[in-house]
Amino acid sequence: MKLSSLILAVILLTTYSLSAQRSIEFEEYTLDNGLKVLLHQDNSAPVVAVSVMYHVGSKNERPDRTGFAHFFEHLLFEGSENIGRGEFMKYIENAGGTFNANTSFDRTFYYEVFPSNELELGLWLESERMLHAKVETKGIETQREVVKEERRQTIDNQPYATFPEEIQKRAFKKHPYRWSIIGSMDHINAAEEQDFKQFYADFYVPNNAILSIAGDFEVKGTKKLIQQYFGTIPKGKNEIYRPNIVEPPLKGEIRDTVYDNIQLPAVIQAYRTPAQGTEDYYAVSMLSTLLSNGESSRMYRALVDEQQKALGAGTFPFPTEDPGLEFVFGIANVGVDVGDLENAMDAEVNKVQEELISEKEFQKLRNQVESTFISSNSTVQGIAQSMANYEMYFGDANLINTELDRYMKVSKEDIQKAAKKYFHKDNRVVLHYLPKSAKP
Repeated sequence: MKLSSLILAVILLTTYSLSAQRSIEFEEYTLDNGLKVLLHQDNSAPVVAVSVMYHVGSKNERPDRTGFAHFFEHLLFEGSENIGRGEFMKYIENAGGTFNANTSFDRTFYYEVFPSNELELGLWLESERMLHAKVETKGIETQREVVKEERRQTIDNQPYATFPEEIQKRAFKKHPYRWSIIGSMDHINAAEEQDFKQFYADFYVPNNAILSIAGDFEVKGTKKLIQQYFGTIPKGKNEIYRPNIVEPPLKGEIRDTVYDNIQLPAVIQAYRTPAQGTEDYYAVSMLSTLLSNGESSRMYRALVDEQQKALGAGTFPFPTEDPGLEFVFGIANVGVDVGDLENAMDAEVNKVQEELISEKEFQKLRNQVESTFISSNSTVQGIAQSMANYEMYFGDANLINTELDRYMKVSKEDIQKAAKKYFHKDNRVVLHYLPKSAKP
């Protein structure tokens, strides 16, 4: 009897609950075709995650062909030369597995989680995706409609949901972070089959990918299977495009108004922040947690509970390989002017700039960061993804064991310094989101 997806999900949630804080041992090596392999063996539960991360995101796209990286996240579930259309997901579900994929500005990640006796199925599926994917008109037309509907549901018809792309196109003028991950539907519509084939040939190659496996498997036999399914895939022939663009400073606050299909006004701010892995990044990340981690955070407590100027408020980063953005937002309470809300938001940032946080709050912050870090590596899928992320961005998968130390080295003074350095008005974009009925 095959393990049901429900039982598998329960196992995934509990697999590492008691051992998440231990050191995560892994083995790494590279195939002759350039495919990086990461293996973390843990036989405590009969599940295994098979994942492949490709070093391609929206920043690798042509300015007139945006949305390709996200489009391929959908397209590459269409099937392959050896997998019929619509059968990719059936193979996984019939084996009692789960699957998903996600795209960022910098990479695309695919994974399956199976009962451990289905490891070989996962390897076969991912090798088919890498070598034999169906990039042809029928699948392209199908996924065009899927992506259009996704945009309608998640962006066009959702209140406030256009704010990332409205911010990005103002915060960046040269860097490809200036367009959204979902990209332009006009670009997707204008693209021809050859455009998609070229993108696949350029980026979906073993020397642009990391195969990361975590969970219950036998190492020697797994290595043989990896060689069998991936070792003969040819290395990519073309140079892999990596944009080397340094975005100039903003040199002054950018302000604008967006009229949206909303009832309550909102204030959206975005500060330009350092890239992942840099020294200042960790201080900025902890600053974000201080301001906006839960209902006891500074922003929520001050703006929602105490002053009642906002129905919701907080901050969140867009972690990126190159310098990116930190968003600060507030949704105005009924009858509250957006100017008053913005002043209240700024006041909370100013407090961090002017006063060191207390020792009690600092210890709470450190505990929150540690808990979040451990939770991200509490499942086999989380471990597979973390190892791949660290290897792809920094060339060091062992950061899964050591990066928390970088957070713990951040001092109260570092947080205050980061607030002053990055969270100032000349380094930000501010949008007032107003109801369409308020438009002059």
